[in-house]
Amino acid sequence: MKQILILLFLFNVVIGRSALAQSIPANFPVLEENLRRSQLVDTLHKSTSILLRPVLADNSLYPFLESISDSEVSIKLSPVINTTRLTSKRPYGWGDNGMIPNPGFQTYFSGGVEVKYRFINLTFRPELVIAQNKGYRTGLDNFSNSEIRDKFYYFNRGDFPERFGNGTLVNPWWGQSKLTFQYGAFEIGAATQNIWWGPGQFNALTFSNNAQGFPHLTLNTTKPAKTFLGSFETQLIFGKLQNSGFAGSQYPELNSQYFKPFSGDWRFLNALMLSYNPKWVPGLYVGFTRTFQQYSESMDSGLLTYLPVFSGVTKDAYGFDKDANGQDQQISIFGRLVMPKSKSEMYFEFGRRDHAKNWREFTLSPEHARAYILGFVQLFDVPLLNKMLQVRGEMTQQQESVNRYIRYGGLGGESTWHTHGIARGFVQNGQPLGVGIGVGTNVQTLEFSLVEGLDKIGILFERLANNQDFYYKAQLQNTERKPWIDLSLGFLYDKKFGNLLVSSKLQFIHARNYQWQLDPASTPDFPKGENMTSFLAQTSLIYFWNK
Repeated sequence: MKQILILLFLFNVVIGRSALAQSIPANFPVLEENLRRSQLVDTLHKSTSILLRPVLADNSLYPFLESISDSEVSIKLSPVINTTRLTSKRPYGWGDNGMIPNPGFQTYFSGGVEVKYRFINLTFRPELVIAQNKGYRTGLDNFSNSEIRDKFYYFNRGDFPERFGNGTLVNPWWGQSKLTFQYGAFEIGAATQNIWWGPGQFNALTFSNNAQGFPHLTLNTTKPAKTFLGSFETQLIFGKLQNSGFAGSQYPELNSQYFKPFSGDWRFLNALMLSYNPKWVPGLYVGFTRTFQQYSESMDSGLLTYLPVFSGVTKDAYGFDKDANGQDQQISIFGRLVMPKSKSEMYFEFGRRDHAKNWREFTLSPEHARAYILGFVQLFDVPLLNKMLQVRGEMTQQQESVNRYIRYGGLGGESTWHTHGIARGFVQNGQPLGVGIGVGTNVQTLEFSLVEGLDKIGILFERLANNQDFYYKAQLQNTERKPWIDLSLGFLYDKKFGNLLVSSKLQFIHARNYQWQLDPASTPDFPKGENMTSFLAQTSLIYFWNK
């Protein structure tokens, strides 16, 4: 690695400096959505696939500050962002750079500088999360012993604590920072920034900005690499993942009896993403991702130990012994179709974990251990208001398929997305790296909004079915308790005031059969679930140094 970096350094000194555009952190409020929207109305931006994020910012979308240095060293100030969230009664919300799923008040700060000298890029953009970290009622102590064991089954196959310790949480981090060496469309270096793989708007099966970013080495493209076949984008990473160290539930007596403590070791992560835009179909983007993780103390020697993403896909080709050694794999494929003539886009992502024994088994049971995302964006001109109507939606399905009744005797719960019996889940510091809505949870989101540039006013409808895999594994369907479903209505407002950009959301959540609890007035003859109504209020303030 040292020799490669020296050669890269000497080569770039010879060819001189390349251009630097300012990057937008993964799922950055307003700007990333505006970039996506601009692809449907302006072919200037269609070369960006949005399948590999962060993306480089375009001054035509927002006039970023030019370099504040007249020397050969380019220095740019990053936008300053503060996101503040207030939730009542119970947790709600995801995709927030490591803000925790917890009721009460919490706030997020980030900002910094981007420096470039010749081929060297340095982004220093630390972040800070401060959370009230309140406790909340779950009713876990009302469950039977077998139901509690089934609940802890998921706590012990992942790192999804109900509460992150006691008292206020103050969490500083390197945040959206990186040091890379760049040539043309490629760069190599180290980073702690969040990455996002795939076409999803609200969720991603592999990497999103739901959890805090993790330290990793990266070799990636910074823009589409053009060839005679079309454009390619790729990223290969080697990362270090940590567990939170917090027990699963808020009941110490239950934790001491049912919770399996963490090993204390860190997990090695190897991941690969590749996307392709055919030259002959400019609006079509397809690709795949593959990830492996494993506790470091159980790693073998050899090249494929550090590059397992290039090993065989099936267990027959890869080896059953790797499963026993604690290696955890996820694979996904995705596609995105952008149609500027109709001002619309459609996309999907399909993932599978617990890789098949062989290709015959995959063909017979492709839905085993799967998750998927479907989504769209549609724009309509509204000449009377000189605006556009934006309709966008997405559904994320993590619940196990019905083949669990055959494979696991009707209980299910063996291969829920982002969980693993030995590697303890595809997580970082207690939060999933990809889908942040909850273990075995499904969600459907639909938005209607009027947009003009960066300004937006709209409404959001959301239906979230909580922890469906637990519900059926614990066989709660055979009791008086019904599924726990959240129905919510949100009001959206984004507005640009000079250099200040405001993005806000007020969401009311009505939980039916909250935590699968029964209402005190419930009777065996007339069962009635307990309902709860809460709210989420969130505002992001973004200041740009463009004047």
